[in-house]
Amino acid sequence: MDLWQLHIFVSVVDKKSFSKASEAINLSQPTVSTHIKELEDHFQCRLLDRLGKTTEPTRAGLILYDHAKKVLSLRDLTESAMLDFLGFTKGNLKIGGSTIPAGYLIPKLMGEFTQKFPDVTMALSAGDTMQIIDAIKQGKIELGVVGALKEDPAICQEKLTADEMRLIVPIGHKWAGQKSIECSKLFSEPFIAREKGSGTWQSILNSMDKAGFNSQNLKSRVTMGNSVSVIQGILNRVGISILSTIAVANEIETGRLHALSVKGLDLNRYFYLTLPKKRTQSPICKKFIEFAKKTL
Repeated sequence: MDLWQLHIFVSVVDKKSFSKASEAINLSQPTVSTHIKELEDHFQCRLLDRLGKTTEPTRAGLILYDHAKKVLSLRDLTESAMLDFLGFTKGNLKIGGSTIPAGYLIPKLMGEFTQKFPDVTMALSAGDTMQIIDAIKQGKIELGVVGALKEDPAICQEKLTADEMRLIVPIGHKWAGQKSIECSKLFSEPFIAREKGSGTWQSILNSMDKAGFNSQNLKSRVTMGNSVSVIQGILNRVGISILSTIAVANEIETGRLHALSVKGLDLNRYFYLTLPKKRTQSPICKKFIEFAKKTL
C-alpha cells in the first residue's frame, strides 16, 4: 500500500466510477483496477462493489476511505508546511461559501490572493450554510464563509465582515418611494422565502421573532434556492423579500429595484469565517485567513 494507491481509491469512491476516476487522475481504467486489486489483496477484503453503472464502497471500503482522506490531507499539509518553511507559498486551497460570500465576497478575495501568490491554486464550492458546514466537517474544504452562527462542537466561527440586509421591492411597488416601512406591514404582502438551510433566511426569521412578530405568519408561499432566483422573483413580481444589499447593488443602482429599511427590525448581520475545530490548518489556509481579515 502506498499514498498513490490511496489517492486512486479515494478518487474512485468520490467519482463513484472507475472510468470517471481514471479520467480525473489521467490513468487508464485497467491501471486503476489493478491498483484497487492490489489494495484489496493487501487488506484481504473487498473494498468496492460495482452496482450497475455506479461503484460504492463496502463497509471495509468506508473505513479505508475515512482514514485515507486523513492520510492524504496530512500529506498535503506536510508538503505545504515544508514549502512554507523554505519561503514558498505554493499548493492548493479548497474553500466554500454560502450564497452571498460565494457569489460576491470570496471571488474578489481569490483574485487578489492568487495575484499575490501566483503558485497557489484555489477551488471554491458554493452551497447553503449547512452544506458548507457539512463539507468542512467532512474535510472536503478547509474553510468556509457563511451567513449564520451554528452551535456545532465540530466547528469554530468568528466574525469576518458585516452585511446589511434590507427589504427589496420592485420599481412601481406601492412602497418603492419610501425609505422605510413598519415591520407589521410585511405580513400583508406575498413574501419570497429562502430554502431551509439558508443562513440569510434564518437570520431574517430570528430578527422578526426577536422583535415580537411571529415569522410563521409571513405569506411565503414561494421558496427559492438562492439570491439570484429571489432577485428575479422580485423583478417578476412574484413577491418581495429581504436580501443582502451586496447581492442587489447593481439592480438598485440601475433603478430596477428599491431597498427600504424595516422599522423595529435589526437586519444587520455578519458573515462568519468557519473552520473545523480539530483539523490543523495548512499554511496556505492560514495565509488566506490573514489576507481576508486585512482585506475585508
